[in-house]
Amino acid sequence: MKNTLLWILVALMYPTISYAQEITGTWHGKLNAGRQQLEIIFHFGKTDDGKNSCKMDIPEQGARNIPVNLSQLTKSSVSLEIPAINLAYSATLENDTLKGTFKQNGMTLPLNLTSGEAKKANRPQEPKEPFDYKTEEVTFTNAADNATLAGTLTYPTEYTEGKQVPVVLMVTGSGAQNRNEELFEHKPFLVIADYLAKQGIASLRYDDRGVGKSTGNPSACTSADFANDAKAGLAWLRSSKKFGKVGILGHSEGGMIAFMIGADKEADFIVSMAGSAIKGDTLIAEQQNAILRINGMPANRTVEQVREEIAAKPKNAWLDYFLNYDPTTAIAKITIPVMAINGSHDMQVLPTSNLTVIKGLLKSKNEKNFFKEYPELNHLFQHCKLNNALDYYKIEETCSPEVLSDIANWINSL
Repeated sequence: MKNTLLWILVALMYPTISYAQEITGTWHGKLNAGRQQLEIIFHFGKTDDGKNSCKMDIPEQGARNIPVNLSQLTKSSVSLEIPAINLAYSATLENDTLKGTFKQNGMTLPLNLTSGEAKKANRPQEPKEPFDYKTEEVTFTNAADNATLAGTLTYPTEYTEGKQVPVVLMVTGSGAQNRNEELFEHKPFLVIADYLAKQGIASLRYDDRGVGKSTGNPSACTSADFANDAKAGLAWLRSSKKFGKVGILGHSEGGMIAFMIGADKEADFIVSMAGSAIKGDTLIAEQQNAILRINGMPANRTVEQVREEIAAKPKNAWLDYFLNYDPTTAIAKITIPVMAINGSHDMQVLPTSNLTVIKGLLKSKNEKNFFKEYPELNHLFQHCKLNNALDYYKIEETCSPEVLSDIANWINSL
């Protein structure tokens, strides 16, 4: 559920071919791809066994450490490629600049690189240590699936032992993500945890299976498997006996998982941030049409086309489950308090279809339910214009202050 503008890569692993290396370290430059200005970063280095290697980053597309084939690397020139996506780059070193050409799928563009680290993205909301609250490294186990999840338990400011404060378990969106839900150099869950701590609310955020310090094999997992991980986290929080109400806060797929868990009555409350409420194949068709529309192209993708294209690709357990899963069955069973929110410029979980369904199914279930569509916010709840709703990296804001305030106020009102 994290489609962005035109993707020029996929994270495929390929062996590296090594040559005598003279160009070393990090090199970066801007690729002018029409309305997109993409920063391309190459890291030249050595593998553990001393062979030359190269990896590529494209921060605007959330891509990091993508292995690259080196076909030539000399004192003054480099040639590399990623065959699976027909991407190639070659350059010659001239006066401390790698002057070269980027090619992909018949497109040829100039790309010049300079040595050194690229400018770090500005993220003004990201909290910096030392914090004025306590954090603790913890683990909990989903024994049935042999997965141990590692995370950060954040206590509220001025927390004292035995104080019955509310706590939320944070569940990330789709794809392998760390406990901060780090993407496009934003750390939404870190920002949310910091804000909640200052408002008297504890939180537990954790690395997904196979990410960071968490164990377990995510390769054949579905949303239902990840829901079981979250259930284990909720059980651990309850067993700690340190908190009062135990809730779940999920973003995107995490919001859908929150609905699954709410149906099973294993949480005291739910915060769904852009959680999906329609069948997966329909959601993907909507995403694609939304992206086509803001790029001035005909928005005529159908569910049938989506299913045909996915059927032609290698089997993927998560995707197969997601295509056929209809969240309405779970949502209709929920009676605990629910906060469900979306941004009006969300191009990945469109509020017109998803939030409308949630409201319809839950509006009369609990007097504490809260539904809101925030104007001019995107899928990450960043302020944006419609034409840059997918430019997550370029937007400095990580999460709208209004959203943060509403989440904290709603939880504290329960």
